[in-house]
Amino acid sequence: MNQLKCIIVDDDEVARLKVLSIARNFPILKIVGSFSSAQNALLEIDKQTIDVLFLDIDMPFINGLELRKKLATVPVCVYITSHPEYALESFELETLDFLIKPLQQERFAITVNRIKEFLDIKQKASLYELQFADDFIYIKQGYEQTKIHLHEILYLEALKDYTLLVTNTKRHCVFSGIGNLLKETHFESFVRVHRSFAVQKQFIQKVGSQNITLIKNIVIPLGNSYRDQLQFVE
Repeated sequence: MNQLKCIIVDDDEVARLKVLSIARNFPILKIVGSFSSAQNALLEIDKQTIDVLFLDIDMPFINGLELRKKLATVPVCVYITSHPEYALESFELETLDFLIKPLQQERFAITVNRIKEFLDIKQKASLYELQFADDFIYIKQGYEQTKIHLHEILYLEALKDYTLLVTNTKRHCVFSGIGNLLKETHFESFVRVHRSFAVQKQFIQKVGSQNITLIKNIVIPLGNSYRDQLQFVE
């Protein structure tokens, strides 16, 4: 994978320098801009293609959530903030990761791996083909074909134009939006719980105020607009 062009936007100079210092330890990241405001970032961003946004949220005039909406075409957005209460709202904007200040290199390394995995799958997404059978599906990649029983899928995760089908052992990619998949009768046992997630009803163990716990202690965010769909779970 080629170097990824990244920008940092944070009105706190110390925080910007911290992100820049840590990011320089990862050769795949190329920081092409560091800005103290969203306005300054918007003036520069049209001059080149950006792959990754590292954004603060609480900024004057245009905050990080509003900036992400303006830069929706940038593939990856990672928030680095002191305000964990914005986490749910941020994931409605297709946020890949949400980090809490002070930034730690060990946690940032996990984020970098997620970025690489996300972009790698995105690049390969057009090679995948989904075929339905009775109680299972086939996922085809090139000449290889994988058979997956529907009851093995714990949840679906939307990532832009494709969807991850997550089982106990592996994550499979299909080149179809989560909304289209949920219209298929094969996925009628799934319930949408978030803009980016749908889960199999029988795997729900607990419904909290902001998330859902599945078997294997898997935690999935719960969107406010999808809460009514879970009234059957007590």
